[in-house]
Amino acid sequence: MRMDNILIINYDLNNITSISNVLKKIGHNPIISSDPSKLRSAAKIILPGVGSFDSAIKILENYGWKDRLREFVEKYEIPLLGICLGMQLLAESSDEGSPIEGLGLIKGNIKKLEKNNSNEKVPHIGWNEVNQKKESIIFQNIPNNTDFYFVHSYHYKINNHEEVLGETPYCGNFVSVINKSNIFGVQFHPEKSAKYGIQLLKNFINID
Repeated sequence: MRMDNILIINYDLNNITSISNVLKKIGHNPIISSDPSKLRSAAKIILPGVGSFDSAIKILENYGWKDRLREFVEKYEIPLLGICLGMQLLAESSDEGSPIEGLGLIKGNIKKLEKNNSNEKVPHIGWNEVNQKKESIIFQNIPNNTDFYFVHSYHYKINNHEEVLGETPYCGNFVSVINKSNIFGVQFHPEKSAKYGIQLLKNFINID
């Protein structure tokens, strides 16, 4: 296995085992760490997450990740992929839990999903399509409207629509893939999304 300096951030609210296993399956050996000093040697950063926005931000602050992560991603332009809650943490704030400032890496706020009809349920759990709004390296070899696996109750209300790469037709059409420069976020779980989820992780790892 190759040591690519892929850093998976461990802050006790993330499903890191399945992501690590997928990366190992495709020939990589990621570093899993709760130590922000590991950012110095990281070539790629993955920020997974399950749970609530406010709890996650507080833990990132307590571990010393919050300011260091912003510094390394913005100043040194290390590619970052936020997954599920990890994508939401990129926002400025969230309606979930107590008020607290997010990472603020991509301008926007996290809002509760609202059902449009009786067939929709919140939390949104299961497979649903991603409509690709723009071409991106993250979608390389992934057909438009491919299904990915979701588990969430909140969505990203983004300020700049040019930073939207994908949307999903559920609860009124929510943003499911975002990108600003070297920063990417996906609302779904690529590690649970079969071959195209694996392809998306490959695409991220292959970013120069």
